[in-house]
Amino acid sequence: DQIERVLGIAAAPINWPLGDGTAFAGVYDLDASAVLLYERGARGHRTEPIAVADPRDPEVERLIGADRQHRLIEAAGMIQGAGTRFDLEAYRKERQTPVFFGSALNDFGVEPFLRALMTLAPSPAPRLSDAGLILPTDPDFSGFVFKMQANMNPRHRDRVAFLRVCSGRLTKDMATVNARLGTTVRLSRVYRFFGRDRETVPEAYPGDVIGLVNPGRLAIGDTLYAGRKVRYPPIPQFPAERFAYVRPADVRHKRFDEAVRQLEEEGLMQVFVPATGLRHPIVGVVGPLQFDVVEARLRAEYGIPCTLEPLPHVAGRWPVPEPGNDKPLTLTTSGVKTVKDRQGRDVLLFESPWELRFVMEGNPGYRFHDSMWRPLPLFGRMENCCFSFG
Repeated sequence: DQIERVLGIAAAPINWPLGDGTAFAGVYDLDASAVLLYERGARGHRTEPIAVADPRDPEVERLIGADRQHRLIEAAGMIQGAGTRFDLEAYRKERQTPVFFGSALNDFGVEPFLRALMTLAPSPAPRLSDAGLILPTDPDFSGFVFKMQANMNPRHRDRVAFLRVCSGRLTKDMATVNARLGTTVRLSRVYRFFGRDRETVPEAYPGDVIGLVNPGRLAIGDTLYAGRKVRYPPIPQFPAERFAYVRPADVRHKRFDEAVRQLEEEGLMQVFVPATGLRHPIVGVVGPLQFDVVEARLRAEYGIPCTLEPLPHVAGRWPVPEPGNDKPLTLTTSGVKTVKDRQGRDVLLFESPWELRFVMEGNPGYRFHDSMWRPLPLFGRMENCCFSFG
């Protein structure tokens, strides 16, 4: 119900749990009519599914007991009569998501989920760019960075940029161009990750996700290409609604500044510098729990104890003058704080929606952007395929 209510798509169970809590005995594959038993303490040991005729098969009672079988028969009948059956076409059109039951913590049900993912996941789709529609079969390499992660290897404090290949063929040591900076990026260290494990890969193809060790020259939304020049649209950034000063407990400012910058590169937060007064950085996040994440990661990953002092502001806006407007910005209310972003652009922080409306109405020659990450006008609806599971 929550998946359908929050995400607005139908949820179709692929398997069904046999009991719950301490009475959990495994799952029943609704399509294959098979029982996968859960054995406590057998982490890492793979049990094979046991084929049965249907939920009423006497073998099911022998395997899981009469009570669990009775509840399975009721659930299977409800799903068959009034539930949502999985439809591959509806899934690929983003109207439905398959739901799997299992336990990643206990390493149960993960393998069937991964096998299904390999079967159900669609082939790489064309992607819009400033050069038009880019097909996966295009010979020239292109891809975009969608995620950054610091401290993937705590001993070396490396930063990894995760890139999805959209077209062509990526090879180790190939020279590419960062479309944002116009600089050459040589792909000398290309990795594939699975959990904490990584391995070097000599090549990658459309649909593959690879990791590039990033010395600070890549950012979320960057496009890398070789051959024909292409640039994919930037990834939208959620506007911050909570703000706080970040103060280190000691004076190791160089290390502190580096840590804050790396967390900002991940997209965990936005960082601003006050125009006047205290020069401690201000971080902006979507929800208050992200403050706890920032504080915990600075302490655990960088060894920097710090305190976060919440500010009363609830919105941030970048004021941009309309073409031909040379009038200075007028701020006549006290509930506005002027700060700078990493690029040195002016940003206004507002203590309430009332201050925001007041300043906007008093400056008709300005546009007030909640983010400076703007898709180009030509970009239409982008490929947006996800895989959800329970």
